[in-house]
Amino acid sequence: MGVGHAHGSHAHSSGHAHSSGHAHSSGHAHSSVHARPTGHAGARYRVRLACAFVLTAVFFVVELVAGLISGSLALLSDAGHMAADVVALGAALAATVIASRPDRSGRRTFGHYRVEIFASGLAVLIMSGMGVYVLVEAFRRLGSDAPVATGTMLLVGGLGLVVNIISLLLLRSGSSESLAVRGAYLEVMADAAGSVGVIAAALLIRATGSTVWDLVVAVAIAVFIVVRAVMLGRQVVTVLAQHAPAGVDPAAVESELASVRGVEEVHDLHLWTLTSGMDVGTVHLVTAPGVPHSGVLDEVRRVLREGHGIEHATVQLETAGVVECRQPGW
Repeated sequence: MGVGHAHGSHAHSSGHAHSSGHAHSSGHAHSSVHARPTGHAGARYRVRLACAFVLTAVFFVVELVAGLISGSLALLSDAGHMAADVVALGAALAATVIASRPDRSGRRTFGHYRVEIFASGLAVLIMSGMGVYVLVEAFRRLGSDAPVATGTMLLVGGLGLVVNIISLLLLRSGSSESLAVRGAYLEVMADAAGSVGVIAAALLIRATGSTVWDLVVAVAIAVFIVVRAVMLGRQVVTVLAQHAPAGVDPAAVESELASVRGVEEVHDLHLWTLTSGMDVGTVHLVTAPGVPHSGVLDEVRRVLREGHGIEHATVQLETAGVVECRQPGW
């Protein structure tokens, strides 16, 4: 039996135990052609995350003070969501730093890469909490007609929109590659919608003289936040539950591997996402007697890497009729 490893610059342990009486062969290959970007995606956007974090943190203080002065729930809800932005951006930024640190304990065989996913989960919790808070506060204010400073709402809402647009431009490219960056991007997008809502509420209050528009916009912002949180939360759960990577069909992968010359059987195929930009897999292949394992390994690596973006794969090769795979009982 031979075992081959196809991966990038990081070595990880296989998820299966094999008997020690067999030879192991390994090969490494790198290619610039991938189905999608690979490698730790969040780290590539660390500087942009830092810039967005500073902009958002500074404006959060401005909007919070303005919300308290103006008495606008829409402005306060947007300030609360801006606070969620600060935490989400900070968590995403910290995750990219921690994830790149080497493990010194010897126990974390995958390093700290999953910190990014937990940061995304924190963003989900914050967004959900802020959405529920605004809905409760809006319900509490029903029937009241507290005065609202529309001038302050317009000024701060406009400034907030500018800050959010700058942050969105900084994070847009990374949102399609990194789950942590995507969480921050969605936070900022929701807050940009909130800034538009604040401006709209101020204009409607001025036009109609009714402060009910402040509550209407606050509720709309809250619903938008909760919907975004659910969408991101589903992605986080998918990664933590070790589902197959988005865009990768396990049945198609199995079929392609089975069609590799010399392969007679494919079993025990596992595909999952370690963190954004890092899809990994393990598989057992039974080859025909006399087929060189090196050739099979090269072709298998090519199929996984170029066809499905899986840079790190642990491949166990077994010769038909020679070695019987000891599959786990679960």
